[in-house]
Amino acid sequence: MARQREGDRERVLVLYTGGTIGMRAGPRGYEPVPGFLGQQLAKLPQFHDPTQPPLTTPRGRFDRRVHFEILEHEPLLDSSSMNVENWVRIGLDIERHYEDFDGFVVLHGTDTMAYTASALSFMLESLGKPVVLTGSQIPLSELRNDAIDNVLDALVFAGLFAIPEVTVYFHHQLLRGNRSRKVDAQSFDAYKSPNFPPLATVGVDIEVAWHRVLPRPRAPLSVKPFRRRNIAALRLFPGMTGELLARFLGEGMEGLVLETYGTGNGPDRPDLLQALRAASDSGVVIVNVSQCARATVLPSYAAGRALADAGVVSGRDMTAEAALTKLSWLASQDLPPDRVRRGMTTNLRGELTPPSRWNELDPPAGSPT
Repeated sequence: MARQREGDRERVLVLYTGGTIGMRAGPRGYEPVPGFLGQQLAKLPQFHDPTQPPLTTPRGRFDRRVHFEILEHEPLLDSSSMNVENWVRIGLDIERHYEDFDGFVVLHGTDTMAYTASALSFMLESLGKPVVLTGSQIPLSELRNDAIDNVLDALVFAGLFAIPEVTVYFHHQLLRGNRSRKVDAQSFDAYKSPNFPPLATVGVDIEVAWHRVLPRPRAPLSVKPFRRRNIAALRLFPGMTGELLARFLGEGMEGLVLETYGTGNGPDRPDLLQALRAASDSGVVIVNVSQCARATVLPSYAAGRALADAGVVSGRDMTAEAALTKLSWLASQDLPPDRVRRGMTTNLRGELTPPSRWNELDPPAGSPT
């Protein structure tokens, strides 16, 4: 349901970090141009009612308007260049302006948007307002594009719907951010949530699955930033040797997301298992997630149980992006390894399905927040 507030306008802050959505064709191909995105949006009637202050939408089906302001990052980045410092900057921007706006939209490149969405979900503890990440496959400046619908619907969700989560909006679906993955570089339908259903779908009507939305927290927002840590991901492949794995897990490594086969299986070979056990005993936190888009790490096979016996903890049905950012965030809180391991198997922000609910992804509908 839409928010009920006095007046007819909700305020949304748009954090523009870069990406395809605001790019313009240049001599070396598409590139972001400072100030260009705001100029383009101001020309479009969907985003600017000339009878209202600049960047105020017309009244929609909820008889409300969204007034938005754009905070443009410098420099604007292709998302392949995003890093931990950029995640922290976005989180601190939200904290700084939290009381002044009803919701937030983060315009971001599509390549690493799932990492940023996952990172923000852990960083923004007790989030009580919508934070919606979106981008596009074709720039807004092109005649044919997916940018207009994505930005407009993201503004609607950020301004008019009380969904207190970090989400990704793409091609008619609102996804929990730390459950999202980029699955297609050629289609407008670029983002999916393989192990958790969408929070909302957009057609003629907007349908929100309120029973899936996280409850509104009672505590105030608390931002707990990342710090650079020696956390990495490694994809298992046939023929990997224990020597190679031991080198990868060498001095200075604090955590590893190990992408395994199927339901969390790996080679049941002494050299690999010894390398994992030695690293785990030295304090390296190793988390098992599946290479499959849709999977849950289960001790169904001896090969998977052998990894657990070597000290590897289950990432259950987390995406690799969520597992990597969660591990990095927990390590940033200076927790001892055993606490980090417990945290990785605990559902903190809806990023994993607890074992007791593996068959309950669609419980009876609850009340909207």
